[in-house]
Amino acid sequence: MQKLGTLFSVVFLVVFLSACGQQQSQQKPVEINGKTMGTTYNIKVFPGPIALEAERFKKEVDDTLIAVNQSMSTYIPDSEINRFNRLDANTVMPISSDFRIVVAESIRLGQSTKTLDVTMGPLIDLWGFGPDKRPTKRPLQAEIEAMQANIGVNKLQLTSEGLAKALPHLELSFSATAKGYGIDKVAELIEKKGFSNYMVEIGGELRISGSKPEGVPWRIAIEKPDAPAGQRQIHRVVEPGNNAIATSGDYRIFYEMDGEVFTHLIDPGTGKPVRHDLVSVTVLHPSAMTADGLATALTVMGTQRARAYAEKHNLPVYLISKTDAGLETFASTAFAPYLDVKK
Repeated sequence: MQKLGTLFSVVFLVVFLSACGQQQSQQKPVEINGKTMGTTYNIKVFPGPIALEAERFKKEVDDTLIAVNQSMSTYIPDSEINRFNRLDANTVMPISSDFRIVVAESIRLGQSTKTLDVTMGPLIDLWGFGPDKRPTKRPLQAEIEAMQANIGVNKLQLTSEGLAKALPHLELSFSATAKGYGIDKVAELIEKKGFSNYMVEIGGELRISGSKPEGVPWRIAIEKPDAPAGQRQIHRVVEPGNNAIATSGDYRIFYEMDGEVFTHLIDPGTGKPVRHDLVSVTVLHPSAMTADGLATALTVMGTQRARAYAEKHNLPVYLISKTDAGLETFASTAFAPYLDVKK
């Protein structure tokens, strides 16, 4: 569902399903999976005393995700987001409640972090990231500065009547928030049905609630960023509680051009691909949309800025940086309680 955006999924989140004897066999989860937003989804719900018919449930999930995609996918010509992107400047477009929620949170995160900008698609295009996601050209500094002057969430006008933009060529891309919002919508559907023990995963991002039978908690693993190429290894296990968990990083996607190494992550402040040692950011938050956006924003910040931001805003954040001495990790004060688990 993404136009080339700033979030490139390098997430490896493993759900540990341990045996719980006969009690677990009597409470097997309803499991469904499918495709959405250019990736896949997997859902597990422990129904308990309330029945849940898998086929009907899957249709409801698919319908929910199709509606989100129709609103926010830049790959669908008549989607809500593409209609806005074609809009003239200073013209108010009425928007759906789903679109309003995502654009409002995207603006809030953009203003707060300064590193998440849902209007920076043209800047990414300027750097020449083609369909194969490799840089093909280096723009001139004057071109970068001109583009920076023509993007920014401050050029969006959200009112009770709808959404407008100050410049005609301003475009939106919710690549860092729409997938998380899809997770939140499915979680909302599950909870409205009366279920509180579930896991929803789309493209590696997760939201979990409750527990497995006999109170066994959901346990999630974060990928080891220095694992050998082609291998995926566990770095750390956490118990997120009733939260979404999103991980972002750039340790698997590097390209060289003119003797320099580039990543796809671009800092809207500099207008250039980031160059720092932060390789993995994991964020916990009740909303998958917010966790998804924050994981991207903190990755762009780099280690020191991300640490300071996490502590200032009391966010559960786990950082992995690659230094000359090896991997260096940081758990924010708010994240520490989730690390107190047995490996």
